[in-house]
Amino acid sequence: MREQLLRSLMLSAGVLLGGTAILATTTMAGAAAGAGIPTGGATTVTTDPYQWLEEVEGERALEWARARNERSLAELRSDPRFARYEADARRILEAQDRIPDPVLMGGRVYNFWQDAANVRGLLRRADWASWESGEPRWETVLDVDALSAKDGKRWVTDMPRCLPPEYRRCLVTLSDGGKDAAFVREFDVETKEFVAGGFTLPEAKSQERWLDADTLAVATDWGPGTMTASGYPFVLKLWRRGQPLSAATEVFRGAPRDVGIFPTSLRDRDGTRVLVISRLETFFESTQHVLVGERTVQLPLPRRATVQALWKGQLVVSLEEPWRVPAAQAAVAPSGAGEVEFAKGAVVSFALRDFVDGGRLRVHEVYRPGPRESFQSFGAAKSSAFLLASENVVTRAHRYDFAGGRWTRLGTLALPEGAQVTAGDAEVDDDRAFFYAEGFLVPRSLWLADAATGAVQRVAEMPPRFDASTHVVEQFEATSKDGTKVPYFVVRPKDLKHDGTAPTLLYAYGGFQIPMTPGYSGTLGKLWLESGGVYVLANIRGGGEFGPAWHQAGLKTSRQVVYDDFVAVAEDLVARRITTPRRLGIMGGSNGGLLMGVMLTQRPDLWNALVVQVPLLDMLRYHLLLAGASWVDEYGSPDVPEERAFLERTSPYHNLRKGVAYPPPFFVTSTKDDRVHPAHARKMAARLEELGQPYYYYENMDGGHAAASDQRERAKRIALEFTYLSKRLKD
Repeated sequence: MREQLLRSLMLSAGVLLGGTAILATTTMAGAAAGAGIPTGGATTVTTDPYQWLEEVEGERALEWARARNERSLAELRSDPRFARYEADARRILEAQDRIPDPVLMGGRVYNFWQDAANVRGLLRRADWASWESGEPRWETVLDVDALSAKDGKRWVTDMPRCLPPEYRRCLVTLSDGGKDAAFVREFDVETKEFVAGGFTLPEAKSQERWLDADTLAVATDWGPGTMTASGYPFVLKLWRRGQPLSAATEVFRGAPRDVGIFPTSLRDRDGTRVLVISRLETFFESTQHVLVGERTVQLPLPRRATVQALWKGQLVVSLEEPWRVPAAQAAVAPSGAGEVEFAKGAVVSFALRDFVDGGRLRVHEVYRPGPRESFQSFGAAKSSAFLLASENVVTRAHRYDFAGGRWTRLGTLALPEGAQVTAGDAEVDDDRAFFYAEGFLVPRSLWLADAATGAVQRVAEMPPRFDASTHVVEQFEATSKDGTKVPYFVVRPKDLKHDGTAPTLLYAYGGFQIPMTPGYSGTLGKLWLESGGVYVLANIRGGGEFGPAWHQAGLKTSRQVVYDDFVAVAEDLVARRITTPRRLGIMGGSNGGLLMGVMLTQRPDLWNALVVQVPLLDMLRYHLLLAGASWVDEYGSPDVPEERAFLERTSPYHNLRKGVAYPPPFFVTSTKDDRVHPAHARKMAARLEELGQPYYYYENMDGGHAAASDQRERAKRIALEFTYLSKRLKD
């Protein structure tokens, strides 16, 4: 489903703050890497002399990348701060007293763990009693380091997908170096062995879900003509145990022009299993289908809607556009009404079986957001469901029940005031549900909720990784160019002088309806805040902080408002004398990397450092590179004249100009990133080099879109980034 794509696409502030996000850094300007771009004005859009850098692992392109890595690494590693930063980052990322994120399966607690001794990671488990005691007796189930050594691969994996309720048979995804394309192998957690003759998929961007112990629903690369232009499968088949993959039975087919099809397995508390197939015709528009035997039934949902869960027979759906239904199909309808409209941003439900069996539809409203509220997530345990919603960018967890033909809010979980709440693991056949609470200055804590009573208890708390006593958190609003109020958080020293001298790092994302929320980062705190730095998180349009409308305000040719919002926050920081352009640095990854590129070209005067992580930068060819075609619904299409005209005006690669003094940016990318093509960063750097402009460049040869596949790589990346920021903003 679209949420799968969003989670994979996102390089968010929450990820960054957790010390697991974006990439490394490096290079100074050197000799010209090519020729052909006119020397006067912006790059022409009819020629691209650096297109050869799009050959991901071409010898010439890799030689170019290694040379830029070498120059940048030499300078950044020679700074005495780098070694200290890297050691501190590794100590934090590999700490043994981190919270082992629990996943309940079959009454036991599973966890995927990486540390200094287990670089690739361990899948391990503990019985509930020992885990609850605070001293779990961990049993290794799968040693990924040993498997990597045996296979001669740099395997990257995480929690497997296991078949409930026994959770014995699991599908393990193994990515070579962190790519989205991965192998899938069936694993038995009791024998701790891969299943001989079991389900095995070759390397591809596959989507696979259990139907039962002997059947998988599989969307994969079935051969020529079965993948979309975005690089995802559009054919779903049922694959039965003992069959060759080629004998699988087709049950659903999209179209080559789609983004792709994405199956999701839902399970109700009575054991009912339903396979929902989301056909993404664009990134944000889809049709939803359920598998009934070997046929599919389309659900009567609007095109901008997302299936969240199945609970007590109710299919729970979030709406990204209004949904009008006849009054007779609405559970609560005003007298005399012909239609009832469920609002954009609302959460609704209907009885799935009633619709599938007889076409009967009765829609219930679960949640309706207020003006500064937005839905975040929905999950369910045995006795109650949990809906997370934010108000003014602070998220809370609410408990719900469905009984007597209606939804009732039972209350809000008594989690720490002022902390940001996120959902952990919950299973529909268990009343135990996990939640996390944290803040910029408050370490992450793990809480166990009882779905039957609503009671909560803290079961683990991460020790502080830095001295937070020196800083405070404030929330302000900047006024954007069109008058819109844009909120942002400032984490600053208590004794800030407000004379503009504070080194300040500003982060934002601004896309795909992904909200940026407060989170704790030991590495950010240790490497930046502890030495007097200021951190700012901006909640600009394009994100999901205030629901679908906040996101949709910045789509396609309206996207300049996203950039204006970011500039407004920066100018407000300067106006408040928190910082000055000389001391202001900015950072963003993926879509946020595009934001950084636009800021480099539109306002080079406003900052002195830019960390540009796994970015999109060539917006006239992005739709031709890897998964780029899937994002046309967000950015607009270079093949549509009106949208192309806007992209020409804003594409960073095409708006670098001779004679402009740009602050040296730091480009971070990954050769193994098969989502956002490394050529975006390569070509931007090459163009700057041609113009005689300095820059830093680091291309990790592993790591995928996260640009790091293990804690050591993450520590190195983080140390490089903060060394660069310190050089530019503190020296």
